Amino acid sequence: MTPFSIETARLRLRPYTLEEAGRVAAGDRREAHWSPGFPRPDDQDVARLHLATPPGEPLFGPLQITLLSNDLVIGGIGFFGPPDETGTVELGYGVAPEVEGCGYATEALRALLHRGFAGGGVRRARADTAHDNPASQRVLEKAGLRRVASDENLHHYAIEG
Repeated sequence: MTPFSIETARLRLRPYTLEEAGRVAAGDRREAHWSPGFPRPDDQDVARLHLATPPGEPLFGPLQITLLSNDLVIGGIGFFGPPDETGTVELGYGVAPEVEGCGYATEALRALLHRGFAGGGVRRARADTAHDNPASQRVLEKAGLRRVASDENLHHYAIEG
């Protein structure tokens, strides 16, 4: 059986092993093949949640974003669990500061959404971002999500498959 991954022109999205999640959660850079800005605090939080959650379908857990050219981990992306009864999933992503603006987050998000809509039972995906994060807003919009609501702290985005 081939391990789960999603590949794009420049990226591979792959699940954490338990060992990798433990190292990310601890920020343990020994023997790590990580971009200098990885893991961010959000990546560490995701790894801790992953370690505390029973294993499930890899598509619906956290995925590392790695460069195909050198297998360097540059960020993370994922659905926050399987689709609910309406086929809706929440998602999140982030890349290391030194690779922001290279289009990696958009490329990874498009690939994740495509896989979820094509065979994962996803019918709607949602995400939110802070008002003061225009870069994340652009990533969501370039990946096809549209702003559907805003509150005092967040803009809320969605896409239908």
